[in-house]
Amino acid sequence: METSSRFETHTDKTALKMKVLVADLQRRIELLETDIAHEEARTRVHDVAEPTYSILARNLRNRRDNLLATIAILKRQLD
Repeated sequence: METSSRFETHTDKTALKMKVLVADLQRRIELLETDIAHEEARTRVHDVAEPTYSILARNLRNRRDNLLATIAILKRQLD
């Protein structure tokens, strides 16, 4: 029985760490979205399809999308 409780404790700690990581990544996404909005406002180009769309904003969007994909994977692992 002791092994089982150790396993459950380890599993609980791992799940807690993953939840904290997800929360941190979500906060980073919020920051990226703010940076994207600021860059779009600065350049006055909001349409990604425009050839003059900011490279910085495009890169920030890619980072945000990668973090969203990571969060989706982590959430599936938590379920």
